[in-house]
Amino acid sequence: MSRTVERTIQVMEMLSECPRHPTSVADRLGVHRTTALRLLQDLCRGGLARKREDGAFAVGYRLAGLAQAALEQFDLRAVAHPFLGELARKLRLTVHIATVENGRVIYADKIEPPGTVRLYSQIGKPVVLHSSGVGKAIVAFMPERERAALLDGYVYDRFTDTTVTSAGAFAARLEEARGRGWAEDDGEYESFVNCVAVPVRDGTGTVRTALSVTALKAQSDLPALRQQMPAIRHTAQAISRALGWTQ
Repeated sequence: MSRTVERTIQVMEMLSECPRHPTSVADRLGVHRTTALRLLQDLCRGGLARKREDGAFAVGYRLAGLAQAALEQFDLRAVAHPFLGELARKLRLTVHIATVENGRVIYADKIEPPGTVRLYSQIGKPVVLHSSGVGKAIVAFMPERERAALLDGYVYDRFTDTTVTSAGAFAARLEEARGRGWAEDDGEYESFVNCVAVPVRDGTGTVRTALSVTALKAQSDLPALRQQMPAIRHTAQAISRALGWTQ
């Protein structure tokens, strides 16, 4: 990567955090103020930055349009499918990915290796938030305001003896998931099925998607699924990077 391109990327990342004065940019880049100012002015001419009345520079309005156009090119299923297939083949277990769409969480993709028992979940169908691993993983790690909107008026139906049936009990499960970094389903929708799920981040680091590995309890119980967490997390991180997450 050329030095100019590298600096441009650094400046755009800085401006996306908060507006900056040229001196602040120069200090972060380790360059003279005039060099930083010249780079900022070039970005302004391209519409990627703008100068405010207080002399600070912020991201330009053109960047929002470019970002939206870029997001529209990302099809989660197309991006994630190869990673899901690799994980399913490795573990020989069913793999799901679910995401928030139009105010609800849906299954975006599902891979069932040959020879495994078919599960109830279907691509495009809603996820039951309080009794699924992917539902808990998304709700636990998503932005608080979006979580509140998603759970507004939510009904905690009972499906099995292990299903949580109140907002308080569900909140405790979410806190537990945040503490360890993943969520579980201990037979909470179907008593003979369990799963573990981890969050997937988009290019901004926001969680609206989760990956899960699901199995019949007779095939692989929760302790056995937890042992697969390194591979599951590796896959979630790979998908996150493919979606633009860089940390």
